[in-house]
Amino acid sequence: MQTTTLSFSNMHDHGPLFTDLLRARHRTFIEQAQWDLPQADGMEFDQYDTPASRWVAVHDFGRILAGVRLTPTTHRCGIYSYMIRDAQAGLLDSIPSDLMDEEAPVAPHIWESSRVFVCNDVPAKIRMRVQMQLIGQMVGSARELGATSVIGIIPATSPRLARRVGLDCVAAGPVMNIGGSESVCVKISMATKMH
Repeated sequence: MQTTTLSFSNMHDHGPLFTDLLRARHRTFIEQAQWDLPQADGMEFDQYDTPASRWVAVHDFGRILAGVRLTPTTHRCGIYSYMIRDAQAGLLDSIPSDLMDEEAPVAPHIWESSRVFVCNDVPAKIRMRVQMQLIGQMVGSARELGATSVIGIIPATSPRLARRVGLDCVAAGPVMNIGGSESVCVKISMATKMH
């Protein structure tokens, strides 16, 4: 099992890994979760998949097992910045604007994690290991990018798992129904644990 952090600068070094990641997102979010998201050629993408973002992939012999996208909170592309801030500004119909208890931050040391997933067909016996690999690579990559914290929207039960694996993860808003799932906006500190 390998973990790779992709960027527009290095994706050419990793063959089809980026397109495989977008195909795994398509299976996870469009086919299985039935979310209405942009798609082309069996790949899911949106306005936040820009050269400013990074993508963490957990993979094994060409098969994507899990992934997450990291986006700087300082980034802007046209009218868009990052998902949580844009939802708060009312730009995203599918996410409630009151998802966060405070104004969405804009700071070079805060990044957003989004499109977090573990593929449904990952066997139960290795699922925790895959999650640990994903979290560890996300934390390491975020730290390398200068992040001291990450914010994101995750399943409402996940903060408990995050704390169990050593992340300082706290709810930053109410539990909401997003796309048929109970979700919550969280803040994750990069300052402690997960070395």
